Amino acid sequence: MTTVGEDGSSQTWCPSGEAHAPESVVLGVRSGQDGRVVYLADPVPAADVLGEVPQGVEPRRVLRFASHCVSDCVNRRGGDCTLVERVLSRPAAQEDGPVPRCHLRARCQWWKQTGVAACARCPAVSTRHHAGDVLADLVADPATTQEQLDEWIAVAG
Repeated sequence: MTTVGEDGSSQTWCPSGEAHAPESVVLGVRSGQDGRVVYLADPVPAADVLGEVPQGVEPRRVLRFASHCVSDCVNRRGGDCTLVERVLSRPAAQEDGPVPRCHLRARCQWWKQTGVAACARCPAVSTRHHAGDVLADLVADPATTQEQLDEWIAVAG
């Protein structure tokens, strides 16, 4: 697998990246009832937080990761990302107002390719979410305590 930027061009990053890529960082945390992403002010290496995700919880259900765009990605078409094209086909959750603050923007493939339109939709993008997944909802809700999570996991066994 080669990175897109190996030919000397600047490396772009995917805002819906892989959790376990060596360069991967946490872009944000899914939060609240709607699961929208709340962006971190500064990047945190994914390797530093993956061990904190409760066992049995897919990290991408609760966190959004960014990693290098790669040339052999299934979403690549030449130099473009087809995933952002599909994301843009849906109505924006935020039509007006400022775009979310994001530490990835200067290197983001979606920003490079489509500009502000992708930023308006990005917080609603979830790499892993299943409707009715109570555990994912509990983990994503900032009001949930560790005791509540432990109790739910014990009962669900």
